Amino acid sequence: MGGRLAGMTTTETTDPRPLYDGALSWALGRVRGVRPDQLTLPTPCSELDVRALLAHLVATVHRAAAVGRGEDAAAVPWSVPQAPGDDWGSAYAAAIDAMWAVWRDGSDRLDRPVRAPFGEVPGRAALIAYTSETLVHGWDLAVATGQDAEADPAIATPVLAVMARFLPAEPRGGHVPFAAPVPAREGAGPTERLANWCGRAWG
Repeated sequence: MGGRLAGMTTTETTDPRPLYDGALSWALGRVRGVRPDQLTLPTPCSELDVRALLAHLVATVHRAAAVGRGEDAAAVPWSVPQAPGDDWGSAYAAAIDAMWAVWRDGSDRLDRPVRAPFGEVPGRAALIAYTSETLVHGWDLAVATGQDAEADPAIATPVLAVMARFLPAEPRGGHVPFAAPVPAREGAGPTERLANWCGRAWG
């Protein structure tokens, strides 16, 4: 996937930060909507229950911050430790604030090569990938906990278009860590269709 994402042009993702910001704000609302009794529920991300998914969501933002600092995102743990008091909303919000301290005024980073987990790509390509991951895991979390699982279409639709182009339907697995695309149900919104494209299904 790294090579394909590296081929994104400036017109395809002029500045992904507004999309990432919107996706993070939406996902933060889902995180804050999780009840304590839901933390052990299963999720569409089959290897993770709700608590483990929350720990991974926080880690993805730490990885985005590391990328912006010029570090290797793959060196950042895939998951974070237990949030004190299971206050995942505060942990996620703090991670988001720290990440934007790196990226908010980092326009020069958008075209600089960075080291994402999937290879060396321009900063803008890494951020659009993290935007997609945020939306997909936000969808995972929302459907697992009975929350509204559709982000603003103005955010999800362009991300879906980019990922449909740069994340191929085949091959999947191995160095492309996604399951095969799932056919979208009739009437599915763009967030659900993005999750489907990334191999997610529920129920």
